[in-house]
Amino acid sequence: MTSSDTGGGMAAPFALRELFVELNDLKRVHSAGRIGSIAERLFAQGWSALTGGADPETVAIDITAKALAASRLCDLDAAFLASTGLGEAEIGDVLTSGLDAVTATVDPDLKRRMAVALRTNGVVHGGPLPGFVAALSHQPRAGVTCPGKPRILLEPPENHAEHCLMVAVYGVVLSPFYRADPTLVFLAAMSHHFHNAAMPDAGFTGEMLLGDHLAPIMARTTQWALDELDAPLRETVERARAVLPDDATAEGRAFHAADCIDRVLQISQHLKAASLTMTTVLDDMELVHAGPVKGFHDRVLRDMRIP
Repeated sequence: MTSSDTGGGMAAPFALRELFVELNDLKRVHSAGRIGSIAERLFAQGWSALTGGADPETVAIDITAKALAASRLCDLDAAFLASTGLGEAEIGDVLTSGLDAVTATVDPDLKRRMAVALRTNGVVHGGPLPGFVAALSHQPRAGVTCPGKPRILLEPPENHAEHCLMVAVYGVVLSPFYRADPTLVFLAAMSHHFHNAAMPDAGFTGEMLLGDHLAPIMARTTQWALDELDAPLRETVERARAVLPDDATAEGRAFHAADCIDRVLQISQHLKAASLTMTTVLDDMELVHAGPVKGFHDRVLRDMRIP
């Protein structure tokens, strides 16, 4: 594998770190009446739009915009807001406020395009979901594996749909830094675990134990997923996947940066939860927040000696 890190400059934009940490929680946000996490559902929305004939560039910007807005709004999305009686302009105002809340460090032109996408809701006609979408949603990630050592399992595990979606969103946001085509990065990320739709994830350990069988098995199972796509889209996805093997291209660098970031942040959130303190919850995050009964709440906790 070639390397783009020659020591001559930053390999990734530190300014996006906090945004990526926050976005990662979309893999763990659920709402009543909706199956799967926000990340899992956006993965399905993306593929539905693509099979429905939507322009891949439009889909990449639309799904990324929805993900960034959801990092603060969660499932207060366009569909919910419309169901409560809000008009198109009001919905656009709410969604772009969510986008604005987290995009101070995002490339200005990309931010502008995402704001337009949220206001126009351009991707509306979905096509049939390929079977690999549900399969990847049910396929858990392996956890932390290393050849010769027992696996470290962290519950609950993410699934492959969530991982692919997050890498796709990170990749689009990173693309301006690498001067990469965000559409190619998005499609490559959305499809980079096609093999795991059929192949259980035993991690790096399992891959090494497969030895010479690994490459043909991955090629065969990847092709099974590709064959679920009609010819024009299948060929477009295959071209995008050409950036996956290395970091020799701008798109390859954007993808591999996104993939690496997501894999590590997924583990980091487990460690963050384990080290959470009541000082953070009560003082920094103001769990008992300002309001007409805050004084009473504070006295209750004091007299109950909680925490």
